[in-house]
Amino acid sequence: MDLSGYGFKGKTAMVTGAGTGIGRVICKQLREAGAHVIAVGRNPEDLDSLRAECPGIETKCCNLADWDATERALKYSKVDLLVNNAGVAILESVGEITDKAFSATMNVNTKAVINVTQCCLPSMKANKRGAIVNMSSQASIAALKDHAVYSASKAAMDALTRVFALELGPYNIRVNSVNPTVTMSPMAMVGWADETKSKEMKSKIPLGRFAQPEEVANTVLYLLSDRSSMITGTCLPIDGGFTAC
Repeated sequence: MDLSGYGFKGKTAMVTGAGTGIGRVICKQLREAGAHVIAVGRNPEDLDSLRAECPGIETKCCNLADWDATERALKYSKVDLLVNNAGVAILESVGEITDKAFSATMNVNTKAVINVTQCCLPSMKANKRGAIVNMSSQASIAALKDHAVYSASKAAMDALTRVFALELGPYNIRVNSVNPTVTMSPMAMVGWADETKSKEMKSKIPLGRFAQPEEVANTVLYLLSDRSSMITGTCLPIDGGFTAC
């Protein structure tokens, strides 16, 4: 696929959760499209292999669950495009939800989105332009068993997306979320490795399959680009029709 027409040449994009899965694919596509990419992750080995696979990518190793460490690593980063992709999935049934799981999930899936975004805003505001895409989930829209805390964190992300879009619009900064169905990435296998469970989920998706990381990345690049210049504050399902049923 030729990605040169997105208009990213000369722009800098930051992607969190960049070492594996969807984030890794987004980094590679952005780099192919001509952007300078800052890949943020917590596993140095993953970042090293990404840099080796895709020369020219800049990497930053950071635990986004640590607010102060994140600020030290990312504050005043000069970026034009931001993808808040980092996330954790700790699945527990109602009645068995732990404080540890709740805090770990909210720290990465919600608080870190605020922190990372705020670290990048000064340069976007100064330039009076920017585009932000938050990686949400179909779980923010539809109830999924054992996903109570994860769903709450992603619903909070959707709410942040709308408020960010409202407050940042006057600076010509657009903010959107994408809400994928199960996507074939390492994190998805936490909840969907069981064949019986995954078969049941696929039966509820009109297209009859899970998403590929490239399909999510394609939508993210569109929302980052000027091709979507009048789109902000949206939460866009990439779910094969799951939330339409």
